Amino acid sequence: MNKKLNLFLALTLVFGCCASIFAQDQVLESQRKELKGIKPVPGQKLDHKGIIINPTPQEMAVNTAKSISIGKGFNISKSSVALPDLKEEMSFLNLPVNNQGIALNITQNSAKAEKEGVKNIAGAYKLTVGNKGVDILSYDSDGTFYALQTLKQILESPVAEKGKIPYLSIKDYPDLPIRGTVEGFYGNPWSHETRLSLIDFLGKNKMNYYVYGPKDDPYHSSPNWRKPYPEKEAQAIKELVDASNKNHVNFVWAIHPGQDIKWNDEDYNNLINKFNMMYDLGVRAFAIFFDDIEGEGTDSRKQTALLNNLTNDFVKAKGDVADIMICPTDYTELWANPDLEKGQLAIYGETLNPNAEVFWTGQFVCSDLTPQTLEFVDSRIKRPALYWWNFPVTDYARYMLMQGPAYGLDNTLTADQVSGVVSNPMEHGEASKLALYGVGDYTWNVADYNPIDNWERGLVEIAPEAPEAYRTFAIHNADTGKGYRRDESWETPVFSFNNYTPEQFDALKAEFENIVNAAQQMQQISNKPLLNELQPWLTEFGKLGERGLKTLELIKIYEGGDEVEFLNAYINNTMSPVERDAYNAHRVGTLRLQPFYENVMTDILQDYNAKKGK
Repeated sequence: MNKKLNLFLALTLVFGCCASIFAQDQVLESQRKELKGIKPVPGQKLDHKGIIINPTPQEMAVNTAKSISIGKGFNISKSSVALPDLKEEMSFLNLPVNNQGIALNITQNSAKAEKEGVKNIAGAYKLTVGNKGVDILSYDSDGTFYALQTLKQILESPVAEKGKIPYLSIKDYPDLPIRGTVEGFYGNPWSHETRLSLIDFLGKNKMNYYVYGPKDDPYHSSPNWRKPYPEKEAQAIKELVDASNKNHVNFVWAIHPGQDIKWNDEDYNNLINKFNMMYDLGVRAFAIFFDDIEGEGTDSRKQTALLNNLTNDFVKAKGDVADIMICPTDYTELWANPDLEKGQLAIYGETLNPNAEVFWTGQFVCSDLTPQTLEFVDSRIKRPALYWWNFPVTDYARYMLMQGPAYGLDNTLTADQVSGVVSNPMEHGEASKLALYGVGDYTWNVADYNPIDNWERGLVEIAPEAPEAYRTFAIHNADTGKGYRRDESWETPVFSFNNYTPEQFDALKAEFENIVNAAQQMQQISNKPLLNELQPWLTEFGKLGERGLKTLELIKIYEGGDEVEFLNAYINNTMSPVERDAYNAHRVGTLRLQPFYENVMTDILQDYNAKKGK
């Protein structure tokens, strides 16, 4: 018994130093150390009447009293799009073409579309399902593609399970011109297969930009940005460009030369040569990143002069290249020089090509999108900023997965204030799709964006074999524990060991049991790359559930008063150094559930010692 008590007292020291264990320095912590309150997730789950479309259409009217059979596919009876091209696009989208199918009429004409009330904007379309079949009227080729994507989503919705879809009419268009992702994180770049999968995902959800700029691609950044890609890597980029074109996604190749660039003719020619190589691979959109650098590369006027010269010597000379995007060194209010004359942003506004998109991360490196931060930057750069949203990126907390809703995006913004949003995701590309599902929804239909509802739909979209299990996992894996805080476990109240109701105890026990089951049920999802990314966290998730159940059992044992049983149960529920190392590498439930365990173990020990007079 004395040996147990000595060990028991030693545990006090273990739990007393937990704070230092959890405060270990992580990659980029100094850069992304903003501490802000945790805001609750807005929105609510909606009943979509069996029609699931992402992003949310601007206008949709449904007549559930009438329906049309779609079992035999579509007969292209009229099309202003070249038939071979249309059939190829429909084949790409797995939309069946059949002479015995219902009529599909496609008119791609901006003038006719505008007369029919279609928004005069790229990507706009009108989709009608009625007694004569399906009619699509689109502003441009993007609009046709998006209309077909919407049609495909309708066919995949629960409403079509019996081979019929209701009569409906959709008028749709994007609110923001730039919608997508920037692969701009530190750490392991995505695999080629992951990139291809994400490009398909962008196309499906009507996102139109993939900015390629992984910090650890040696040919993107210093010192090897001057060198050509080896043949294998070059071929991979060409495949990404081809996949992007099929998905109506603009593939933007970015270069990050600022750390060691020399403002001379030699390095200027190096840039031209690199751009020409990428052009030959099919790239038609480019960006220059001057973020996270020091030294002479930060010179604002030389940055803008470089971009302007490249615009004249490369963009205009080619004739089919988009205006070059730029990420300034002062990309956040956190350290931007606010001076209206000498600050970098003001210099950009005065001297930079007025058509160049300028990236901006907001008030902090990781922060919400607000009218206030856009007023700060837009008034200086003299154009709507392009928001580089550092979510769900975890390069500053690589032990975490961000699986919560995409929220913190103002619902009143317009394209006059922000030209678009590109999400900087995690190194876990498949696990980043849940957040990107939200980014696509927000950027398409800003005013109607509902973070909770989007998240609920996204869970089903990404893990259809086990959406409830994925929901259980995701709701408890949303907060980094520092930096850009996100709400987590918001449906699961916790309590202290000596202050709870029977209802609270039973509810928490049921949730810990749910966690154990969810970790097992997630093994059945068919997206094996996603499962492989989640697996280390799923392992710890199951352990957390078991640990939580033991903690609740410990409370009841302590209340029963059997000292020996309590001491044995306490020791049995103590995390070993190996277990704690495993948890620290892949943390789960950091906002409420793991702290519940830590607090109960600490507080119940202190209470025991106090009663013993220790």
